[in-house]
Amino acid sequence: MDDLRGTVGRALSAETRETFDQRVAEQAADLRGLIDGGAFDSSGFAVGLECELYAVGGDGHLATVPDALYDADGRTREIGLHNIELNSTPQPFDADGIAAHAEEFATAVADLRAATDDETQIVADGMWTIPPDGGTADYFGTVDRTDDITVAANMYPKARYCAIDNTLLANAGGSIPLSVPGTDHEFPTILVESLTTSIQPHLQIPSTEQFPRFFNAAIRTMGPVLALATNSPFLPGDLYNAVDDPEGLIERTPHELRIPVFEETVNSAGYAKAGCPEDIDAPTDIVDRVVDDWTCGPFLREWEGDDGDPHWEFRHKYGTYWRWVRSIIGGDASERVGNTAPDAATTDGALRIEYRPLPTQPTPGDILGLHWLVVGLLRGIAAADHPLTELAWADARESFYNAVDDGLDAELHWVTADGEYTTDHDVLYGEVFDLAERGLREQGLSEDEAAERIDPIRARWQRGTTPSRWKKARVREAMADGGSLADAIASMQREYYESSRSGEPFAEWDGR
Repeated sequence: MDDLRGTVGRALSAETRETFDQRVAEQAADLRGLIDGGAFDSSGFAVGLECELYAVGGDGHLATVPDALYDADGRTREIGLHNIELNSTPQPFDADGIAAHAEEFATAVADLRAATDDETQIVADGMWTIPPDGGTADYFGTVDRTDDITVAANMYPKARYCAIDNTLLANAGGSIPLSVPGTDHEFPTILVESLTTSIQPHLQIPSTEQFPRFFNAAIRTMGPVLALATNSPFLPGDLYNAVDDPEGLIERTPHELRIPVFEETVNSAGYAKAGCPEDIDAPTDIVDRVVDDWTCGPFLREWEGDDGDPHWEFRHKYGTYWRWVRSIIGGDASERVGNTAPDAATTDGALRIEYRPLPTQPTPGDILGLHWLVVGLLRGIAAADHPLTELAWADARESFYNAVDDGLDAELHWVTADGEYTTDHDVLYGEVFDLAERGLREQGLSEDEAAERIDPIRARWQRGTTPSRWKKARVREAMADGGSLADAIASMQREYYESSRSGEPFAEWDGR
């Protein structure tokens, strides 16, 4: 603990911030030159996937992930002791890569669950809602503050996490607020953001020159795609302390509460760390955005051992650049899909889009269906030369936050293949699914195979159902039977756990 505090203390010093920012600026200048010189061009598209999960005990209450579960490749720790993340091996975006990617992910989830016992289960969900023993407020509120450094008891004791936490706390006035429908709390740690879990599809773009087009198109897809994916309408029941009308709360609470929870907590220091990104005009804009972002929890490479990465501090900084679409410079995918730069051996990958607005879905099939929808849609927009980027950025942003609030009932903005503006869901989703299939076909799938990959998500649109709609309906039913709001949420959540473990695609759940 003393070593942790010592490292965090150094991270919080003005001298460290100055050194860190200077290194970031120097590394950014180098990256701009590499990007302009085509060093991050590659020979093809590639895909990757991150998926966050959480652990519950046999009774459904939040639990700590056993240390042994982190031993396998592709499993990493996250900020909360209850979190675990699966990282897929990047694969070429072609028929063989798609098949390998799907098999690897499904196997990883199965192996993870097989490694648990009756006392611990791993759950695929967008937000946990059954509190741990002792309650949610105690779980987030148990901290040790010594030498002006706060260490949260249930945060993974990694100096980087602790430094970010203390930087945010210092700039937020000493506490992190959570004020959403039905609740108003203050917490002594950023750990409250660990309520949320997400999936992040990655798409490697082979042409640096084309990257802005893909990036700007991704922003305009967030609203329609998120509306199909919403899966976090409720907090843990014991956090609701301002509910006069429980029935009204069910209607008012956002379908994707995860978004305002994350934004409010990490933006509480007064800086817009999370939000809808603005368009970019040039590939190098992605570097400038990170440089201009507020520095949170700076670290220096020598504290963790110098791994030879010439852009270590820059990469560390974009680790706290939490926009809902984010660029990644470099990575492993290019090792499998050849980097074509003349000096490729001295560079470190390609340019990728990390698509971040999506909650974790109930089953591996749902997660993969949403993943293929996203990467297929972005590829299809480019292949069809679709004019979606003509949609005003303000409309795209509004569309996204409308989906956060209202799910499939949201007013969504779109530009059709003919260049016409529309909010008609039938027209919009007709194009979304057609373009996603087009993108998958461009990458080597047959017509039937492309349709099959996204069928779990298409079925939601056809049946007018999403996980958040299902959750709201179950809570409403349990309250109609006389249950309290907290009891109704817990009842819904246990039914969700049982259904998700069955492996049956979410769109089939209403028939259970």
